[in-house]
Amino acid sequence: MKYPLILGYAIVAVDLVVWRGRLPAHDLARLFIRLALFFALSWILFTTGLSPFTQAPDFGAIELHWLGQLLEIIWWLMGARLLSLSLDTLLLPRAWRKQRLFSDVFGAVVFLAAAVAALGFVLELPVRGLVATSGALAIVLGLAIQSTLSDVFAGIVINTTEPYAVGDWVTIDDVEGKVIEMNWRATHLLTGQGNTLIVPNAVAAKAKITNNSKPGDVHGLSIVLEIEPEARPRTVLDALERALTGCEIILASPAPFARMKRTTANSVQYEVMAFVDDMNKKLAASNELFDLCYRHLAAASVVLRALGVPAASVNSRDGREALLTRVSLFDSLSGDEVSKLAKRLTRHEYQANHQVLAPDTVPDSLSIVHSGTLSVSIMEGTSNREISRIGPGEAFGEAGLLAGLAMRVSITTLTPSVLFQLGKDDMTSFLKDHSEVAKQMCQLLAYRQDKLGKLTTPMPVEPEKDHSLFHWLVAKVWNVHSLHDDSKSS
Repeated sequence: MKYPLILGYAIVAVDLVVWRGRLPAHDLARLFIRLALFFALSWILFTTGLSPFTQAPDFGAIELHWLGQLLEIIWWLMGARLLSLSLDTLLLPRAWRKQRLFSDVFGAVVFLAAAVAALGFVLELPVRGLVATSGALAIVLGLAIQSTLSDVFAGIVINTTEPYAVGDWVTIDDVEGKVIEMNWRATHLLTGQGNTLIVPNAVAAKAKITNNSKPGDVHGLSIVLEIEPEARPRTVLDALERALTGCEIILASPAPFARMKRTTANSVQYEVMAFVDDMNKKLAASNELFDLCYRHLAAASVVLRALGVPAASVNSRDGREALLTRVSLFDSLSGDEVSKLAKRLTRHEYQANHQVLAPDTVPDSLSIVHSGTLSVSIMEGTSNREISRIGPGEAFGEAGLLAGLAMRVSITTLTPSVLFQLGKDDMTSFLKDHSEVAKQMCQLLAYRQDKLGKLTTPMPVEPEKDHSLFHWLVAKVWNVHSLHDDSKSS
């Protein structure tokens, strides 16, 4: 074959273009093209006397001899690279390919072996002496980079045992974060504060590791509450169980639970444990569950407070006023108005699975949940679909009480519940004495309908073009409660 060196270097140039240009874009197709080029280069070398296992012929000129030597060395290095790529692409699991640790270590070993082979076969250097010298040098380097080598070998163990993978949420020595990179030296975590934490593999291999992503469909969350020792444990546990019932985000299986964890000199610690199906839901579920625990404990007269401060005495009327202040519908009322309205509330108790409100009915009272958990569902076809759950401090029926609008939902108690209700006659009497409050309530009601979609029934008539939903509601409230004309002013 004429011009073997030209053909050999041409193949090397094409391989370089394919490698650096990433042509084609698909990794597997690019690998097969490079393997075909390597086999073509091997055929040219072995059929023209340029065997990589011997020195290159002189070709009548020393320059051509050294070009042949260089081409044979390139063959060894090119083969080492393609061997490591083939193992990485065809044999290694996808998780190992992402972590790159095993690929980098194997590639380094293969390149070292190829370099030694090229020195021994092509350049015919005394490899035995080189190996002996490199062994002594390796001992010196090993002592100098002992910590780095421990990270490398610990990384090999981590990749082999796979306690976590890229994308998992893990806790390493009480530091929680998402694994974003694993290399030959360290594991990179993205913490909840948005910072990157680098954990050396040697530290991770010795640490206690909690993988929050395995199993992938169950993730636990825990809330610990310190309660005054005077509170009866059964009362506290019942309130916490009602809070768990009212949280929609958590899973029903595994079942959530509340338990007394331990006692201290000044308090009793209770733990609430629940589970979610997505790691990204843990924060929202924890916040919602803590809010529900706070509200249900307050409804049971167990207040979360600084335990070194004596508890303030609360009478029943103060409790009703506090309940009214937690309802957004009455945010605009003054303290005196809340006190007057609180006297009109009546107390009602319901057992579990009792229907408080039937669908397509006009509520004749405003109901405020004092304790317990209720389910709000809507009829779809032949079955009911739960759309939300409500608990202490939440109210329903305001659309019917103020404007006589029907509600399409059904509300049923899930646990024994206590509601405080404000009847239509009491509301009418109150609004007649405080007609300006009607407009303020209509403003809030119009906002909830227009922006938040809180009303569960469509408007029976279309508002006039020059009147807003607020004006329509003011007129409706004025008709229902027979208020004075000044309540319709905007």
